Amino acid sequence: MRADLIERVSDHARNQTPTLACLEQALPVLLEKPLASSVAEGETLARAERERGARVLVGHHRTHGATLRQAREIVASGALGRLVAVNGSATFVKPDDYFEAGPWRREAGGGPIPINLIHEVHSLRLLCGEIVAVQALASNATRGFAVEDTVVINFRFASGALGTFVLSDTAASPRSWEQNAGENPAYDHHPDEDCYIVAGTHGSLAIPTMRLHRYADNGARSWWRPLELVRLPLERDDPIERQLAHFVDVIRGDAEPLVDVEGALANLRITEAVAEAVRTGATVATIPER
Repeated sequence: MRADLIERVSDHARNQTPTLACLEQALPVLLEKPLASSVAEGETLARAERERGARVLVGHHRTHGATLRQAREIVASGALGRLVAVNGSATFVKPDDYFEAGPWRREAGGGPIPINLIHEVHSLRLLCGEIVAVQALASNATRGFAVEDTVVINFRFASGALGTFVLSDTAASPRSWEQNAGENPAYDHHPDEDCYIVAGTHGSLAIPTMRLHRYADNGARSWWRPLELVRLPLERDDPIERQLAHFVDVIRGDAEPLVDVEGALANLRITEAVAEAVRTGATVATIPER
């Protein structure tokens, strides 16, 4: 980067976030998710991106991996029929030293809703379409911190499909994307477990094992008839490496960001709606009024 440009970015950064400072100079940005700490801040970034024409890729890295890509292709192919429901889980244990190293994680805003659920929301939107409303309950009964440690969530999708999700960072369970997909070797790996079941009128897909259940002859549907199990070939790669390669293409102008600011802002809007649903006990709409 040229020295004069570095100086100009530094001047902006004194009064702005580093991301805004880069956007002001129309620099390409790889921005980690969530793109901001609130929807209001995210909307500020979105305006800056539009006004300056900056190229921003938001780091929802699962998008680039073979596991999610393969699952999306199966759902989009119509193999499951019309989507009816999805059941998901992100249940794992964050150790004590996680909270000792960052005491802010014990306070409101430092829990699994903003930190972990944002991943799941993005994956669910890619698989099942837009989320239009949420309901949620949360508990901090296990650790007793000011922040939630366990959440159960209901989703309504624009298609009419419904979803349920269990999120906990204190549950000794092997059912989470990191533990099941094997994309990051740092995590304990349970390759025979699934964290998502996507069900349609003619079949269901377990993710990430890619076990597809369908009626053998695609005939009459009935719980009296046997479902055929097809184990689809598994693909594995490193989504972080693929994300960086894609960002290079974005910088060069050879590709549009797979995860843009508007898409990442929609994810953030849904996690805020979940937090609101926890506070109020109400069903919260997630589509902004125009």
